[in-house]
Amino acid sequence: MTNIFNYVDRKSPVHAMTGASKLVCLLLWSFGAMSSFDPRFLFALFVLALVLFKISKIRVADIRFMLWFTFVFCILNNLLIFLFSPMHGTEVYGACHEIFHIAGRYTVTQEQLLYHLNVFLKYAATIPIVLLFVTTTDPSEFASSLNRIGVNYKIAYSVALALRYIPDIQREYHDITLSLQARGVEMSKKASLGARLKTASGTLVPLILSSMDRIEVISNAMELRSFGKNKKRTWYRYRKFTAWDFGAMLLGLAVLLISVVLTAFVNHGRYFNPFV
Repeated sequence: MTNIFNYVDRKSPVHAMTGASKLVCLLLWSFGAMSSFDPRFLFALFVLALVLFKISKIRVADIRFMLWFTFVFCILNNLLIFLFSPMHGTEVYGACHEIFHIAGRYTVTQEQLLYHLNVFLKYAATIPIVLLFVTTTDPSEFASSLNRIGVNYKIAYSVALALRYIPDIQREYHDITLSLQARGVEMSKKASLGARLKTASGTLVPLILSSMDRIEVISNAMELRSFGKNKKRTWYRYRKFTAWDFGAMLLGLAVLLISVVLTAFVNHGRYFNPFV
């Protein structure tokens, strides 16, 4: 079964950090990466993300599906950008260095290639950190750490339930597809793409019904235990902030500050322009 978003339990410094500190680092890192179009900075973030993956002991096999999905989405995004705005790079950088002409208004320029490189590097710098956050953060511990920094425990618990429910949906979908195949429904590569899509859409009804049943069971269990009666609650998974947590938040802050410095003082804008 393919895991899309799932916590991977490993022994590493990244796993030992609190969910709140990883969330703060993720937000600061994302703001810094998305606000800059400097390929040098984005490539450095990509390399640093690979180092963090090495430290966290998360293997490529654990996130293979999401990596392929991100790669395909990035390629499609770049193709659509070139299809609808083939000269956007020349407008951004204020220059035009033609490499070769294709047809009509479609001309490959150095400026356009640099813009596409920046788009690709933005994905490469941001998506790995998002995957690292998801795969190394225990939902229960994340809820307790959110509550500790001031988030209402009802909201924190809702976030934890959502994160814990994603693997359950995956398992339920896997079980439904296996039962359909046991009844003779072809869902392998032997069937046509249209037939597989039609069969996959047919699994939505039982998946929704089973999800509604599970929601009702959880709601009844929480109501029987008087969830939400008190203003505060205790947590089984509670973790104190350590040096790794403060280091992660400082790292995220450093990424954001470097992005601001590059934008305001070095590049005098969001774009690094080597053509001027």
